[in-house]
Amino acid sequence: MSMSKILNELKRSIRNGELTRYRIAQISGLTEAALSRLMSGERGLSIDAAEKLADALDLEIIIRPKSRRKGK
Repeated sequence: MSMSKILNELKRSIRNGELTRYRIAQISGLTEAALSRLMSGERGLSIDAAEKLADALDLEIIIRPKSRRKGK
């Protein structure tokens, strides 16, 4: 999964979730400003910050090998 797909899923979860950005910031340790910049598309997140945010949203980021395409 690409980083942009991960960030899009995190943003979707923030928009559709029950937690406020203030509460998400408290749980994740990220600042509200960082969350605001993420939501506006102004900035992304480091892998570490994305993992903290995923944990706060009760999500799991899984990295696995790509499946091999036929003919390769």
